[in-house]
Amino acid sequence: MALYGNALPDFPWDSLRETRDQAARYYAGEVDLTIGSPVDPVPEVALAALAEAANAHAYPAAIGSREMRLAIRAWLRTHRSCTADIDLLPALGEKELVAMLPALLGLGAGDIVAFPEVAYPTYDVGARLAGARPLPLDVESDPSLWPAGIKLLWLNSPSNPTGRVLNTQQLRRIVTWARRTGAIVASDECYAALTWTDAQAPSLLDDAVTDRDATGLLMLYSLSKQSNVAGYRAAFIAGDAHILAPIREIRKHSGMMMPGPVQHVMAKVLADTEHVERQKHIYARRRELLVEALPEAGLMNDPQNVAGLYLWVRAQDERSDVGAWELVQAFAQIGVIVAPGTFYGVNEQARRSVRLSLTASDTDIRDAARRLRTQFRMPS
Repeated sequence: MALYGNALPDFPWDSLRETRDQAARYYAGEVDLTIGSPVDPVPEVALAALAEAANAHAYPAAIGSREMRLAIRAWLRTHRSCTADIDLLPALGEKELVAMLPALLGLGAGDIVAFPEVAYPTYDVGARLAGARPLPLDVESDPSLWPAGIKLLWLNSPSNPTGRVLNTQQLRRIVTWARRTGAIVASDECYAALTWTDAQAPSLLDDAVTDRDATGLLMLYSLSKQSNVAGYRAAFIAGDAHILAPIREIRKHSGMMMPGPVQHVMAKVLADTEHVERQKHIYARRRELLVEALPEAGLMNDPQNVAGLYLWVRAQDERSDVGAWELVQAFAQIGVIVAPGTFYGVNEQARRSVRLSLTASDTDIRDAARRLRTQFRMPS
């Protein structure tokens, strides 16, 4: 019997070992701007909620507590402009759902799972785990030109790694296509609270997108990014109740239950906006420091990078043929570790870009910006 692992690509982060060793030899030490794992403290509202619910002696409900479900619905109305008739389920972190959703939907051999051509690698992995065919796709292109047979389309807006945002008109076109073809659309919106312009990142479930009809549509969200609780594994999926009903039964049978204390944390955290704004200001300052340093290093951030926790960086000279791994090595020469764009796709944009995370400490971000301004050397 074939094992799932035989069908999976190599874990991309393992390929950075030599780069990490090189950066560690830098005289002032390394600065890691790769994985977007929060470094700032868990907000007080979450700590207090966890303490309140610590006496968790009973099994939690797989579908989530009434308190948590009401909090998610209120949050969807207020922050995602969703008043459609939907259902929802808690999840043990978003990555679990991303990796397992194609299988939970019953997809397999012969089914196509599409996702943005530059994207978080787990969309591809989830398709492979289910035995389906992964298909990178330009989700900003005309849906009428997309191939037939797509059963599940992943969206990620704001995007990891590019920071690009799909607008309401683009989302409406995709919904129209999905209703014509019968495809399910799942939108990963975990960076939606972190936008860097006046424009917002609309949700797939926004009434202006769906006309208050969530048929065929799913939205995933996580507290990891907006609230620094990645270690709590607090996320949820919301949308078409008919799609979620069998998934709910599978989760009940398999014991996939979010711990009761975490459910209480989610309810309290979603109702509090102050800590989200405070954290957003912290990331905005870090982002400004790095963006301002890039031109002096001969680099530029993608002009459409307007949201999320990453910069999407390439050579400032549009004629340059400097590749992602060459840039990774140049960063390592100054002790800074970044992720090559080829972790996220194979098109020209990915081959020429690197991703820089804003989740390092203030001290490390300032140090990285200083090294970029004074020591970075563009590969020839």
